[in-house]
Amino acid sequence: MDTCNDLRQYGGADAYLQTCPSRPVLSLLTSKWALLTVGALQQGPLRFNALRRRLDGVTQKMLTQALRTMERDGLVTRTVYPTIPPKVVYELTELGRSLTGLLTVIQDWSEEHQGEVLAARRTYDRRAAAEVEAVRPVGD
Repeated sequence: MDTCNDLRQYGGADAYLQTCPSRPVLSLLTSKWALLTVGALQQGPLRFNALRRRLDGVTQKMLTQALRTMERDGLVTRTVYPTIPPKVVYELTELGRSLTGLLTVIQDWSEEHQGEVLAARRTYDRRAAAEVEAVRPVGD
């Protein structure tokens, strides 16, 4: 069995296999803006600008791209109301809502362990800088 389809016939999948269709689905979970958008929308529908204000640091282009991808993947619905100007509202689908538990776990872990991760980065950076200094030729 070297393809995901071989595994699926037995009820499984293997995202470690390049040919497995679960691999691109897994990429949903690696998009920072997609995960934060799910988190922002879990309280209910939002208009684009409200969503953008909630997602501090996202550009209009990145948010538009994330929302289009999420709509294509079935996580978000986009409803356009025929007003002037048009009112556009984004809302999680049932599939999108199924991610909220996972998102909460990831968010809680991130917030709980941020200090440890940042300390590890500082330690690594100091060690890497010392290693570079140790191999630098004299006179540089």
